[in-house]
Amino acid sequence: MLIDKDNLIRSIRRESWAQGVSAEKEFWLSLMDWVEEHVLYSYLAHVIGQVDEIVVIDPDLPERRIFEQASRFMVEFLGAHHASVRLYEPQTEKMLSFGSHPSEEETREKFIPLEGNIAGQVVKTLEPVMVPNLLNDERYRNKAAARRKGVFSLMAIPLEIARFSPHERDTVGVIQIYFKDKDRTFSPLEIQVATLMSKRLSFVLNRKKIHTMHKTNEKKDVIIKIIFRMLGTRGGVKLKEVFNRVIPELAEVVNLQSSALFSASNDLDSVILEAGYPEVGSYHSIGKRFAVSKEPAFELAMGLRDYQGASVHEVVTPSYILVVDPQESQYISEGLKKVAQRHNINSILYVPLSVDGELSHIITFDALDQRRYYREDEIDLFLFLGRELMKAQKMERLDDALHDFKNPAIATAGFARRLKKILEDKNCEACNGQIRNYVNILFEETSRLQELALSIYQVGSEQVVDLSEVLKRRFEINKEAIREQLKQNVRLKEGPFEQDLRVKCYPIHLERVFDNLLNNATKAIPLKGGVLCIRTYAADGWACAEITNTGLISDTDRARLLKGQGEGRGLYITNRIIRLLKGKIRVQGCKDKTTLIVKLPLAETNG
Repeated sequence: MLIDKDNLIRSIRRESWAQGVSAEKEFWLSLMDWVEEHVLYSYLAHVIGQVDEIVVIDPDLPERRIFEQASRFMVEFLGAHHASVRLYEPQTEKMLSFGSHPSEEETREKFIPLEGNIAGQVVKTLEPVMVPNLLNDERYRNKAAARRKGVFSLMAIPLEIARFSPHERDTVGVIQIYFKDKDRTFSPLEIQVATLMSKRLSFVLNRKKIHTMHKTNEKKDVIIKIIFRMLGTRGGVKLKEVFNRVIPELAEVVNLQSSALFSASNDLDSVILEAGYPEVGSYHSIGKRFAVSKEPAFELAMGLRDYQGASVHEVVTPSYILVVDPQESQYISEGLKKVAQRHNINSILYVPLSVDGELSHIITFDALDQRRYYREDEIDLFLFLGRELMKAQKMERLDDALHDFKNPAIATAGFARRLKKILEDKNCEACNGQIRNYVNILFEETSRLQELALSIYQVGSEQVVDLSEVLKRRFEINKEAIREQLKQNVRLKEGPFEQDLRVKCYPIHLERVFDNLLNNATKAIPLKGGVLCIRTYAADGWACAEITNTGLISDTDRARLLKGQGEGRGLYITNRIIRLLKGKIRVQGCKDKTTLIVKLPLAETNG
């Protein structure tokens, strides 16, 4: 099997150690046959076995564990002291520590510069570099560590991981293999075997990519199926529920500890925590509002702050912000640093989400390990999730609008029938006042139906309105809905009302809250009949609206109402809008009555 044995014999005879050997050609041929049969066979079997050990590394392991296992096999085969892996990170233009055997990750420098060192030279040239004596080589700077560990020579082998698509980049790095020998001579065979192992390691990492891409596509399918299934449910699509169902599917792929979904206010000055994973036992306070100005990382993610300089503690891209080390990053507030430390969060990813070009939400992903980067397939999965969540939000808005069409549609039909009846009466001139009233109501309600349709895309602008007047107007519409639905034995009571009870809000939001609460209160009245009452008042800086109905609410239903849960959609809409308006909702049960109290901040008045 040896190639060109005659040429090999001539080369051997020219060697100084062979010139004194008196032997015929047949001797050398027999010697080569023996070496081939007894030496090369065993050696190649050993090499193939070690290479196979690398090839069969489980691709589902984390990348760091794959690098550690491959380093172990190389150390054992070459009789080295230890080995380590560094990958080049284009964002910081530094070499990132990515595993070693025996593990030294706690004491190794996390980043080293690309220029002026052996690792950087290998990455730039993609050629192996041999260092016989580390103490004499200017490129190796940490000579004290070499003496302490007792290593004096180095083999640095390039590592290349080919990209899978034109949108990706090749990953390049270096495997550094350290030996105890001083002034070591590295044989070409050692270098070739180390290079072969490096190439097989690239094969394992590419296989991991294929496995991950397959998992990613599977998870994308799961996300779509979850949203599709929710389309057919009675409650319709609810963004919070979609989030709580899809995030656990992602957790096993990207090894998440926790995640949160924030909605942004229209003016981008605050965010509200809408959902958190895990849903039970987490540290998320659903419904809590945060000022964006107090959280620099949110300002970065929302494009409200420019990123100053490049730091090893953050990775900033147009698609996401990765805070590598929350404790060291200047873009993490002191309060959030304490939360991260208390819950052992060592990196945070921020992904902004937009609807029709307008930023509306931000998803955060917390990791126990200090993630120095996310793979492109992971980011692609996050962005896919974001796009699907924004589709879900549009469907949620559509479901909300369709749900809230009911009351104004019923009332409009009822008033239109009455108006028609009056106009058909020959003495309709005597009812001019009533006609004008009905026409005004019809105009207001058809305008509101138009606003509900437009709310699928926008909610208009904030205004200062009188809470009492809005509640009285919605009570009048609910009164008509009661008539149209032939609800029997419902006694209505209005007042007292606080005058000039001013609140700042989106009017359509406040109308939807009262419509849903009045509708629910009406439905809760027993078949034998009861009372529906409304009143307003001011208390401790709050504008308060009370809706009371006959019928006692259970503790379970009270808890569901306050959390916006349940099969129906009205409570979900109400709870979400109340949070958006920075308000509160309270429930009181007494004997056979239930009272709901809506509290909104009183608007500031100027003189």
